[in-house]
Amino acid sequence: RRFNRGGYKTAWTHQSPSPQSTAHHRLPIVMSSKWVYYFGEGNKSQKALLGGKGANLSEMTNLGLPVPPGFTITTTACIEFTKTNKWPAGLAEQVDANIAKLEKQMEKKLGGSKDPILLSVRSGAVISMPGMMDTVLNLGLNERNVKSIGKAANNMRWAYDSFRRFIQMFAD
Repeated sequence: RRFNRGGYKTAWTHQSPSPQSTAHHRLPIVMSSKWVYYFGEGNKSQKALLGGKGANLSEMTNLGLPVPPGFTITTTACIEFTKTNKWPAGLAEQVDANIAKLEKQMEKKLGGSKDPILLSVRSGAVISMPGMMDTVLNLGLNERNVKSIGKAANNMRWAYDSFRRFIQMFAD
């Protein structure tokens, strides 16, 4: 399932609990008010909460390895959304706060008219499932900024192709 179709999507992880899953892959059912972890706030031991990709990106950040800044929406937020078909209380505010932190760190704006932040949105799970999860690239491109990006790169074809791929990936 998609986590969010209407608003902006951000990096998130998802693992649906099922009776068929092995005990070590079952997610603990925990009510948490912290739905979003900036890279570095978590670690590799939190795969059940952050998914494999989110936990590993946090761990690499903690080790000082070069990781682009970003954040992970927890598996518990995704489970809550799947159950209720609504964002958990406080999730939107936490996503907004993490986007603001990202914008400050990068000194750019998501969707900005000149040199915007472009996000890669990747779903993940506790276990690796290559090719099975959704990805959206170039979140932040829009009709207002694609021309300025193309001019800055001196490559309008690349800019419009990137915008096309964003629309196609988001629509899938």
